[in-house]
Amino acid sequence: MSNAVDIRTLMDVSEEPVSRQERKQRTRQALLDTALELLADRPFATLSLREVAKGAGIVPTAFYRHFASMEDLGVALVEEATRTLRGMIRSARTDPDTYQGMISASVATLHQFVRAHEDHFRFLARERYAGGGLAQAIGAELRMFSGDLAIDLARFPKLREWSTEDLHMLADLIVSVMLTTIVELLEARPGEDAKITGTAEKRLRLILLGVPHWKSA
Repeated sequence: MSNAVDIRTLMDVSEEPVSRQERKQRTRQALLDTALELLADRPFATLSLREVAKGAGIVPTAFYRHFASMEDLGVALVEEATRTLRGMIRSARTDPDTYQGMISASVATLHQFVRAHEDHFRFLARERYAGGGLAQAIGAELRMFSGDLAIDLARFPKLREWSTEDLHMLADLIVSVMLTTIVELLEARPGEDAKITGTAEKRLRLILLGVPHWKSA
């Protein structure tokens, strides 16, 4: 924690002059980074404004120049974390057009992003069912993520005639598998990743086996 704070403090000391807006953005990001570090092994509800401000190197009253409340900070963390999810789905878009290609690419991308951004995914997984404004914000972001996936699914020939409702239903099933896999990866012991990603591919294949037989309304 101390090293991270030292780095953020050094970032504010630059030989080149920076604008007030740039300094404000740096401080805002320092607050987000500090909060995410503190949330590594605890729920958001236990976080205090004072400790977040201290970790970012500012006085508590200065916190309100960047966020209206701790819940506002939490929602910003949700938005930052779900940008990681959106980056993940954008990466998977460039892969093969076959179902198997999509499954393999999606699981490989999911594994890569979870391991690269464990702090973000752990925060989302923990707060998703915690209740309150954060859980609602996460739910809304996941629905948008599922909607993006439904749009991507519509490009497959066998799905072009599916109704919007059915595409969203299929996307929801796939997102559920992805969320389960994220939690399993976060809780995995060393050496278990290959087994978890293999199981994820099987789950997705089981879902997609029903696609040719589904009569969309």
